[in-house]
Amino acid sequence: MKDLLSDTRLIFGRYARQTLSSRFQMLFGILTPLLYLLFFGPLLTDLPLSATGSSWQVLVPGLLLQLGLFGASFSGFGIILEKNLGVVERMRVTPVSRLALLLGRALRDTALFLFQAVLLVLAALVMGLRAPLAGVLIGFGFVALLTVSLASLSYALALKVHTPQEFGPVVNAVTVPSMLLSGLVLPMALAPGWLDALSHVMPVRYLVDAMRDAYVGRYATAHMLYGSLAALAFAALAVTVGTRVFRAAGG
Repeated sequence: MKDLLSDTRLIFGRYARQTLSSRFQMLFGILTPLLYLLFFGPLLTDLPLSATGSSWQVLVPGLLLQLGLFGASFSGFGIILEKNLGVVERMRVTPVSRLALLLGRALRDTALFLFQAVLLVLAALVMGLRAPLAGVLIGFGFVALLTVSLASLSYALALKVHTPQEFGPVVNAVTVPSMLLSGLVLPMALAPGWLDALSHVMPVRYLVDAMRDAYVGRYATAHMLYGSLAALAFAALAVTVGTRVFRAAGG
């Protein structure tokens, strides 16, 4: 365990330094959710999207998870470049834990998206969001778990494909339906019954419902229970799959 933590810290530090050297990378990922917040949020201000909270308490949790969904899903692009440059091949001969090679990268992504999530929440507070601190912190926890899950799967997929041209369409085919069927922008309770039922196959749907409960100060709810279980189970499954792929790939 000590070696795993040391290796993970080493890999995390390597990629964190790369990220810190690029302010463009740190800030660009927040652009799309921020545009939704600025241009779409005011349209929803007077709409009764939820019986228990304001439209901001519905929209902002969805945008935070959207940040993790799209950002983490495309994380694998970096490792495709590393494969082509021989970085993965050089790591293959090191004694570093394969789990650490995955976790170090995924935790770097998590730190980056949590930083962007804080900026998004601060912008939302200026625009009118009112939410309990505990609910906001719980929301960050869900964003972190989703990021670890999707980044792990993204890296696993990237090790299986050969070019970015193969990687991009697969990720788009997964993320776009996930966004539409998870109720990230509008609650699925507003959808027709068949669409609402279909959305329950999406793990992100449970995280969205749980975060929206947290943002109105409701913590002991079925949504919170199901969301927590879904987030933890999805993270465990994704890390397991990602680790097996890293071991099989030797990198």
